[in-house]
Amino acid sequence: MISKRKSWKVDASEESCKTDLPTCPVFSETKKSRISDKENASAFCGLENEGVFEELLRTSGIVLKAGEGQNEIAVDQITFQKKLCLALEKHPTYPAVVKQFISGLESHIKDRNQFKNCLLPCTPVRTESSRNLVHSYCESLIKLLLGIKILQPAVITLLLEKIPEFFFDIVGTFGTNFPRLIVNQFKWLDRLLDSQDLVKKLMQMVSVSPVPIQHDIITSLPEILEDSQQSEVARELSCLLKQGRRLTVPILDALSRLDLDADLVAEVRQSAMTIVPSVKLEDLPVVVKFILQNVKAADAVEVISDLRKSLDLSSCVLPLQIHSSQKKIKSQVQARAFPVDNGCFDSSLSQVTTSQNCVKLLFDVIKLAVRFQKDVSEAWIKAIENSTSVSDHKVLDLIVLLLIHSTNTRNRKQTEKVLRSKIRLGCMPEQLMQNAFQNHSTVIKDFFPSILALAQAFLHSAHPAVVSFGSCMYKQAFAAFDSYCQQEVVTALVTHVCSGSETELDISLDVLTDLVVLHTSLLMRYATFVKTILDSTQKLNPCQIRKLFYILSTLAFSQKQEGSYIQDDMHMVIRKWLSSTVPNHKQMGIIGAVSMIGSVALKRNEGDAASLERAELNSESDGQLSTLLDLVSFCCEQTPEVLALYYDEFASLIEKQKGKLDLQLLDGFGKSLVEDFPSDFVVDLSPTVHGSFLFPVKSLYNLDEDQSQEAIAINLLPLVSQSELGRVTAGASNQSKRAVSPMCLSPSFRLLRLYTAEQNSGSLEEIDALLGCPLYLTDLEVEGKLESLSKQEREFLCSLLFYALNWFREVVNAFCQQQDAEMKGKVLTRLQNITELQNVLGKCLAATPGYVPPPATFDSEAPEAVPSINAAGPARKRSGRKKKADGSKAGSADRSQADDSSEGNQPDTELSELDKAATDREAGNPLAQLQSYRPYFRELDLEVFTVLHCGLLTKSVLDTEMHTEAREVVQLGPAELCFLLDDLCWKLEHVLPSGSTRRVPFPKERGNKDIGFSHLCQRSPKEVAMCVVDLLKPLCKHMENMHNYFQASVQNQGAEDEPGVTIQEHQLMSSCYQLLLLTFRSLFAWNGFSQHENTDLLRSALQVLADRLKPGETEFLLLEELISESFQYLLNFQQSVPSFHCAYILTQLLIAIAEKPMSGWKKEKLASLAKQFLCQSWVKPSGDREKGSQFNSALHTLLCVYLEHTDNILKAIEEISSVGVPELMNSAKDGCSSTYPTLSRQTFPVFFRVMMAQLESSAKSIPAGKPSDSSEVQLEKLLRWNITVRNFHILINLVKVFDSRPVLNICLKYGRLFVEAFLKLAMPLLDHSFKKHTDDVQSLLKTLQLSTRQLHHMCGHSKIHQDIGLTNHVPLLKKSLEQFVYRVKAMLAFNHCQEAFWVGILKNRDLQGEEILTQGSEERGSDEEDSEDSAEGPAEEEPSGSDTDDSEQRGGAGPGPSAARP
Repeated sequence: MISKRKSWKVDASEESCKTDLPTCPVFSETKKSRISDKENASAFCGLENEGVFEELLRTSGIVLKAGEGQNEIAVDQITFQKKLCLALEKHPTYPAVVKQFISGLESHIKDRNQFKNCLLPCTPVRTESSRNLVHSYCESLIKLLLGIKILQPAVITLLLEKIPEFFFDIVGTFGTNFPRLIVNQFKWLDRLLDSQDLVKKLMQMVSVSPVPIQHDIITSLPEILEDSQQSEVARELSCLLKQGRRLTVPILDALSRLDLDADLVAEVRQSAMTIVPSVKLEDLPVVVKFILQNVKAADAVEVISDLRKSLDLSSCVLPLQIHSSQKKIKSQVQARAFPVDNGCFDSSLSQVTTSQNCVKLLFDVIKLAVRFQKDVSEAWIKAIENSTSVSDHKVLDLIVLLLIHSTNTRNRKQTEKVLRSKIRLGCMPEQLMQNAFQNHSTVIKDFFPSILALAQAFLHSAHPAVVSFGSCMYKQAFAAFDSYCQQEVVTALVTHVCSGSETELDISLDVLTDLVVLHTSLLMRYATFVKTILDSTQKLNPCQIRKLFYILSTLAFSQKQEGSYIQDDMHMVIRKWLSSTVPNHKQMGIIGAVSMIGSVALKRNEGDAASLERAELNSESDGQLSTLLDLVSFCCEQTPEVLALYYDEFASLIEKQKGKLDLQLLDGFGKSLVEDFPSDFVVDLSPTVHGSFLFPVKSLYNLDEDQSQEAIAINLLPLVSQSELGRVTAGASNQSKRAVSPMCLSPSFRLLRLYTAEQNSGSLEEIDALLGCPLYLTDLEVEGKLESLSKQEREFLCSLLFYALNWFREVVNAFCQQQDAEMKGKVLTRLQNITELQNVLGKCLAATPGYVPPPATFDSEAPEAVPSINAAGPARKRSGRKKKADGSKAGSADRSQADDSSEGNQPDTELSELDKAATDREAGNPLAQLQSYRPYFRELDLEVFTVLHCGLLTKSVLDTEMHTEAREVVQLGPAELCFLLDDLCWKLEHVLPSGSTRRVPFPKERGNKDIGFSHLCQRSPKEVAMCVVDLLKPLCKHMENMHNYFQASVQNQGAEDEPGVTIQEHQLMSSCYQLLLLTFRSLFAWNGFSQHENTDLLRSALQVLADRLKPGETEFLLLEELISESFQYLLNFQQSVPSFHCAYILTQLLIAIAEKPMSGWKKEKLASLAKQFLCQSWVKPSGDREKGSQFNSALHTLLCVYLEHTDNILKAIEEISSVGVPELMNSAKDGCSSTYPTLSRQTFPVFFRVMMAQLESSAKSIPAGKPSDSSEVQLEKLLRWNITVRNFHILINLVKVFDSRPVLNICLKYGRLFVEAFLKLAMPLLDHSFKKHTDDVQSLLKTLQLSTRQLHHMCGHSKIHQDIGLTNHVPLLKKSLEQFVYRVKAMLAFNHCQEAFWVGILKNRDLQGEEILTQGSEERGSDEEDSEDSAEGPAEEEPSGSDTDDSEQRGGAGPGPSAARP
């Protein structure tokens, strides 16, 4: 048709409509010919052509409309096409009428409005007759004409010629995008007469069109092409893709909807992958969609891994940050009443909205791929799992894991497992999750059910980092999502609290506490849900009650009107509890009441209300306060324990809300406190005290003897006498209104000093006389007198000492931070008094069995068990537990490590046996272990440890005439240092869990675990760690002093000066050294250092250590350099460790430092250090060698460290077994190896267990043999297996000398595991290397068969002795031995040497090789003995055995030297 039109050409002079547009060569000639046709036709026919066009349309059922009205159709579309086609074909002038019709159409669409009507859908005519004939949706006139066969080519040409007219139109000028409408007419046509020609013209049009039109044409191609054209067009588009990036998105969009071959897909996908980092955000979803849509299972992981690396959501975050900063500036400007231009803010908001929408579209694309493409889901999980570096993990990974968890139910467990693993490894820090919630909340909100499910599951986890991550998910979800999600979060947290699980309960209350602090007004909407926890308070301990009432009180009093109903409920509950006779309820009532008092007495901001309203508020608060205080005082005054709890809770409140309480509201309470304490507990100091007491009263520990005037004393002994007498008679009623008991002395003083410090800006000048004043006690020279006292007198003396010690502890708590030099000296003296009193108390407790001390902590139930009362009791109980642990971890290196770490959790009970040996030699007074009495001592505050900063202090000693007579030096001595470090270690073990600590899934009920840590538990682990980091400098100084002391003592070993004093001093200094190392280990092994937010704190701690080596040079060092310097600093202490247990702790400390991260030289240093400790002789000062279960446990760990970190584990095992063990065998009965002095007959089972376990682990690390291995690789593996099997043979043969039950047990267990590893990993190697390395394989099998025979002898030995513990291993071991025999036979058959295998009869023998005679063996007689001899006799043959029944074993001889050769 086009070729016919080329003959209707006019002169070039008529081309008056030329423009500056780029000409399209295909269409220029055609257009000119049609113009000449039209003019010629008009000369002959005038307006008849147009009449034909309109008439034919009208008769066929379409009425053309001018202007804005749409064309109307009165018949069905198919009917119209049939009528028009028939009318054209039956027309008298056919086929000329077709040209006239097209000319009429061309004239009609010259008007743009009429052209738009022809491109838009027709409107059906709704008449009564045609209502049911016309469909509600009709195609456009142009599309209907394209469906007519005789008109299609001409209409296509006409439309394509019209497109250039709109090249430079701005869309919207005429309200319509004409090029897009024109291209849309070609989509989904029922039939195309010449689709090749159409596509060719469209591709030519792409080459000359502006970008928007190119975009429209390319994206429409998949709906225009026929199936046969897709491949060709796809290649053209891929070539176009390489030419530039302007059309990347439309090309990829089109290609994603075409059927492409695999090679082309891979090529285009690689091109698309390269542009992902630089593509515009709005185009990113299309690019990602194409990449994911064509992924195959084989390359899915690789493609997803590349996509993960290329995708970066940080570009989406920038508009959000700009918007938030502009919003902040806008609010500040408006606050200053300046005019603001809102245009920039509106554009910023639009940019943010666009960015968020694009990110949402991106994840919608990923979601579709994950849901409908199984390979994509699994590959994405695998790609994240394969990433090992922390820096490789992005916000994208977390969001995708949540998306997969939410979308695919089949992948949920796998997703949760990967997420848990990444959290444990520190690859998914909480900061990453916070970024995800803050910057992409619109995306993450869709996954809220999964977020809630994961958070609930994580709170059940045994790993602290996973639990912390779960709690952070709750907090972020509450802050980022809408009210429905917030309500679900609160409901889930309340469910956790009411679940009864202690860990869930604590974490959930902590989350609610954070929410009430950060989002008080938001949480106020859901206070009704939180209030329901009051119905489940029976499951809460005092610390949890305190948290709950802090939450409720904050909600109740933060907003005046909204919180009134909560106040009423809290008042009712507290009044009910306080009036209860159940001690636990009364305790909860006091805790709740004090929490309410704290909320009511909080200072209000000046800007909260007007002065009149503020006055009303103060009067209302004053009324509430007085009501609460009167209620609590009335319920507490007659019970000393309850009153003491009230004082302690109030003191903790003042300490926690330091500077935030309105002391004017508490003025009345404060005055009564200041008046009551002196009247109750303080008296004037006088030489004699009147009254009858069990012991004579004596004033002791007076530090102010020079101040004779107005001297005071603590009236302790009379008060204790009164209290004890009342307890004994049980009939005396207290006539005073308030109970005065020595039990309230320390709590009352703690409250007094905190209240005084709060009123006087930290100064304690008003009560400083209490620091140096004496106590009314009795003569404490109890040496030799305790036996003559009655039980009542001994118990009275013990109680007196407990009260005195607790008083001194509170005094030290109070004045430890005072800066006055004289007061510092007095604090140090009080520490000396504490250590002296503890020695006296220990002697008294040892002589007073069954004694229960007075309580010192009142916010928990009393301990159920009576503390141990003699020195041997706790030690015996402890050693029994250790023995059980040793038995249970028979040979397991992993479990032994866990046991060692658990031992580290009890540093106070780990004093070496040197301590007990030294004290046992004292004259008949064994000291009680005061560690079991910890709950009965007042808690030391963390501030007390600032005393460790003190150097030498001087205090004036004044004579009676007030002249300075001398200057006495007061310093922190070893006993005081040991006391402080002991308490510090105890605290750190409680609050800083180590990296290996895991929560027991089903723990035993331990209601008293927080006793003695009431103040500590109110601080976070990070706050405690910060306090310890501040103490690192003085701790380093003390440790250096210990190092110098022990180095000097080693040099002066020859001098013997007062051996008893030397031993006692050595014991004390050794304890200090051990406690210092434990303190360092507790800090650096804290699992919190693995969290990103604590990196700066870790850096500060390491900087202190590194600064000891390089003063002033560590400020700008990298973290890894600081780790190396700290490691080297601590390594310098290896020469001075006084005991094996100190060596063990130092090694653990170095491992904790080196693991951040571990490098090659550190491994070598650790191996060298462990070997040095193993090769060192550890002797007590008394001359005895160290031994015992604690020594064995530490030895087990150090030996594991040595073998795990050494370069060549096989060489190390061989050295010990072939050098150290023969030396031991040749030594005396109580001797040891000269090379390894720690190897003795008592410690041989420890060495043997570790060597067998490490040898089996080393065998498993040898790669399995493959058919593709080269001859060199095979030879290298064979060499490793030869050395391994030789070591195994040496160790197995040691049983002939060391045949104790533990050694046999280890042999049977690890022998089976070794044989199984050999079958799995070595036999495939032998299959493929037998022909090339026959001699090596034969030697290997011979050596191993000697070991398997010895294992068979052990099985017989176990059955003869009927040892159940040993016989349990026999069936599995015999199965492995039999598998070995037949696996060797299969290997020979594989290499066509099966004739080299033969079976003999192997008899049961004992460990020494003697035959075990049974009824069956006696009946068989001598023939079988000859058979056995022949099986064992030939040197060139290789016997192998596997037991088949109790009396005989079938054995196979392996290949002989001649038969084995192929």
